[in-house]
Amino acid sequence: MTHTPVPASPASLQPPAVVAPWYQLGYIIPHRHTDLDGYQFYRVAPEGMMLVTTGLDLAEYSLAAVESQLQAFHGCVDLLAKKPVDRIALSGVPVASVLGRTRMRALLAEASDRSGLACDTDLEAHVATLQRLGAERIALASRWPDAVNAALTAYLAEAGIRVLACRSRSRNLAQNKAASALADHELAIELGSQALEAAPDAQALLMPGGLWFAIHAVPVLEAKYGRPVLLNILSTTAGALRAAGPRAAISPDPRWGRVLTTALD
Repeated sequence: MTHTPVPASPASLQPPAVVAPWYQLGYIIPHRHTDLDGYQFYRVAPEGMMLVTTGLDLAEYSLAAVESQLQAFHGCVDLLAKKPVDRIALSGVPVASVLGRTRMRALLAEASDRSGLACDTDLEAHVATLQRLGAERIALASRWPDAVNAALTAYLAEAGIRVLACRSRSRNLAQNKAASALADHELAIELGSQALEAAPDAQALLMPGGLWFAIHAVPVLEAKYGRPVLLNILSTTAGALRAAGPRAAISPDPRWGRVLTTALD
């Protein structure tokens, strides 16, 4: 008995919605490896956005350590400029914090002139997001020492953003690299809750840190406290979406919170 093959239905022959990247974000990571940065990006970014990474070799959260990597930063910009990226962003809020806003913005302007591309950093993306949200008073949760939190608070103050309360688990860079993702998810909920409860007038919660696995804490905290929650990968991806403009044909998944759902407003 012979069997006649059943022709494929027209629907099964339709191509997927996205077959190739429509936007490429060049991302300079402060360390040599890419793990949670990429993992979180590909969960929150709309399908078709691609992360192109290269890295520095930051040893610690200090000005001297950051300055030792500035020549490598220029090399990373040159490398990404040779790729078909649409935008370059420097990850690492401590990097920008210890340099200070004036110096960081000058460095970004130099990188933009050098590459011919728009250049950003996670911290400036946070500032832009907070300004779009109309948030001038925030709560801060971090995994950094007091000196880094103080530098970050000063940076934000230069942009007209006041930190009303900060809750932190002081760790060095090596400790943050070795941290458990699940434990850090729980820490994000713990510290985020403490910061918002200590600052009832805060208009948003900032939880910076590219190595901090906190994306699943965002919907939990936003649902409980009714305030937008900012992570590095959310603010930087939102900035890329705004830069993409009409090309951003795929809307962000609303489960990842207000930073992304308001990015294209």
